[in-house]
Amino acid sequence: MPKLAKQTLKKAGTSPAETLPPQPAYRRPWWSALAAAVLTLVLGGSVLGVQLESTGITTTVRLMGMDTWGWLLAAALAVFLHQLVRPQIEEWRARTRKPSRFSVPDVMSGQKRQLWIMLAIGALLIFPFLSNRSAVDLATLTLIYIMLGLGLNVVVGLAGLLDLGYVGFYAVGAYTYALLNSYLGFSFWEALPIAGLMTALFGYLLGFPVLRLRGDYLAIVTLGFGEIIRILLNNWTELTGGPNGISRIPKPTLFNLEFSRRADEGNIAFHEYFGIDYDPALKVIYLYLLALILVLITLFVIYRLLRMPIGRAWEALREDDIACRSLGMNPTGIKLSAFTIGASFAGFAGAFFAARQGFISPESFTFIESAIILAIVVLGGMGSQLGVILAAIAMTLLPELAREFNEYRMLLFGLMMVLMMVWRPQGLVPLKRPQMELDRG
Repeated sequence: MPKLAKQTLKKAGTSPAETLPPQPAYRRPWWSALAAAVLTLVLGGSVLGVQLESTGITTTVRLMGMDTWGWLLAAALAVFLHQLVRPQIEEWRARTRKPSRFSVPDVMSGQKRQLWIMLAIGALLIFPFLSNRSAVDLATLTLIYIMLGLGLNVVVGLAGLLDLGYVGFYAVGAYTYALLNSYLGFSFWEALPIAGLMTALFGYLLGFPVLRLRGDYLAIVTLGFGEIIRILLNNWTELTGGPNGISRIPKPTLFNLEFSRRADEGNIAFHEYFGIDYDPALKVIYLYLLALILVLITLFVIYRLLRMPIGRAWEALREDDIACRSLGMNPTGIKLSAFTIGASFAGFAGAFFAARQGFISPESFTFIESAIILAIVVLGGMGSQLGVILAAIAMTLLPELAREFNEYRMLLFGLMMVLMMVWRPQGLVPLKRPQMELDRG
């Protein structure tokens, strides 16, 4: 406190502590809790408590039963009480919080890292032989979303470029394989690198218009790119089939060995070559193992890129564009590399998706897919590969485990996002870089 202020307080006969009234640690008026409860009741009532019934050209509003409104009132009361006691809970947690002895970076570092990786890969390889067909098929879908999340993580999590049209690259990769097979007879293995190169070219071309954009403007342009790709595929009926899509896309083969009951001309069936009985589960297992190999390759490539100068340049661009430029780096090349490399992984995932489904249409590449992939990156932790894997597993398994709430899927999805932003905004497993601190003593 300045000397003049001390003298003034001394003449007045008061101490500095006596001049300031005691301030409470938290001050949350009851009306804010009431507003939160009313908002919960209004939003929940509009979604769960009201049902619209259409009869001809007339629409009537019907209120749900007392059971539904009872649950809504209970939820509103719970929100009201939680908002009242939340400051005290946070204060108690701050006083009693102890440093955790367990952390993912500690477990996944040093000599234990390779052991954990080998155990995880071994478990994933054994999984399809111990599970049923539906579980293996769901795991294959999860691996596709992991690959997409890792690719978008390069653009959003590492380079800090908000991309809402990532599904456009996904569609380009899928249609590249489908068109090459339909018109030129390319196999999956021949079209897979071409799909990656084609989507990388699209990512490079998209990077030029958005070089001077950032934040919301960048998000709007990339969102428009994704919608342009979908509308183009929907309207170019002579080439893409339009809304009818492309069907009869062949599955990947293993050295010209097909996993179908009868092989096409020039190929051999897998079960006939090895002299075993035909089992349709072998095809599902093979697709799962192929998706696992693609994910492992993606993880390895991104892991190596993070330890190269380009990986450091992405993080520098994400932290501060001006500081990155002042250090002599070229933001143009850094942004283009992020869009190009991130798009190529979406191309590989799209080609595999087309081979797995056997049929694709523009309806498979809507904006909701981009939203889900972006949510995987945000929930997992910006730039964290392990976090993206865990978030992709959660985002794929939770809708399957709650099929009876399928009509409220988007409501649960938004609720999960809100809870994550409140309780853990840094994501499930935030990225932590090894760092050194100077001892000022």
